[in-house]
Formats: sequence, structure tokens, C-alpha cells
Amino acid sequence: MLLQSIHFTIFEKMKPMDRKTEIINCAAKLFKEKGYSAVTMRDIAQSLDIKAASLYNHIKSKQEILVLIVLEIAEEFTNRINDIAFSDLKIIQKIEKVIELHIDITIRNPDALACLNNDWMHLTNEELTYFIKMREDYEETFRHLINSGIQSNEIKDLNPEVIIFSILSTLRTLYIWYGKKNRLTESSLKTDMAAVLLTGIVN
Repeated sequence: MLLQSIHFTIFEKMKPMDRKTEIINCAAKLFKEKGYSAVTMRDIAQSLDIKAASLYNHIKSKQEILVLIVLEIAEEFTNRINDIAFSDLKIIQKIEKVIELHIDITIRNPDALACLNNDWMHLTNEELTYFIKMREDYEETFRHLINSGIQSNEIKDLNPEVIIFSILSTLRTLYIWYGKKNRLTESSLKTDMAAVLLTGIVN
């Protein structure tokens, strides 16, 4: 809880500062293109066409940028899947909502999502522990939905771990593929992806 309070304090300070938000977005794009380890503060400054020293008026370090990007997205996933899980929807509808959640975040911020998937292991200390806990809790909530669906006969009685892997691995890497499909609308993506993931492609 203390770490969460610290994170929200940092993030709340970030919101009013347009330059800081610009730095965060630029860094996320560079992290996606080159990987966190390969990007320096100087790279970020050059991409923004400002002096490297100017970055430190807004950001303490590259690690702070990573924390802000990864934990914001992870917390959104955690909060929204909990809302879905505790809703009054049927299980299959809840799973559809989880699919829509991943699509919404992918479309809105693919660079940050790439950073979360590819660079989370560069978090340190309490932030790393906090992230891993959120990731494990998210997967456990999704696992509970799948098992509940099997028990209620809304989902076929297949190995739940295979179902979980198939759905989550697809959703977590959606950002890699989606940007290349400019003609694909958000509504058709949600409809067709839910259909493929939940009912398959066989007539």
C-alpha cells in the first residue's frame, strides 16, 4: 500500500506537466523501438530536440520513466479486471470484457504496452515486487473466470491453463500486430477477436 501511495504521488505530480508527459511518451516509443537497456537519457533528449540536462528538470532518471510507464498500465489492468470480475455479468461476458480491455489499451497506448511486456524486468526493488504481484493477481483473476466458466458449462471442459495461455499470450502481443493493420477498425477487432478466441474458426 505504501508503494502504491508513492507511485500515485509521483504520477499525480506528472499530470499537470505537459513537458514531462511528452518525455514519458517519447521514452516509451524509444523503449519499444530499441529496448530499455539500449536507450539513454541523451537519446530521449535528442529525440525531443532538447538538451539532456533539461530532462532532469522533469525526470530524475530513466528508471523513474520506466516505473511511471509500467506501473500505470499494470494498475489499470488490475483495477479494470477486478471491476469486471465483481460485476453481475455472465462469465462469458466477463471474458469478452477482458478481451476488450486489452484491445482498448493496445489501441490507446501501444508503446507503453510494449514497454510493460518487454522491459518490466528492469524494474528494481519494491517496484519490481509490486509489479510481479499485480501480474500474478491479474492472471489468477483471469484463471478464476476461466475455471468458473468451465464449472458453469459456459466454456468447454478443456485444460484451463491451455485456455489461459492461448488467450493471454494473444492479447499481450496484440500491439506488435495491430499497428500494421491500418484498415482494421476497433469495433471489428473486438468482435472478431472475441469470436476467434472464444468460439474458434471452425463452422
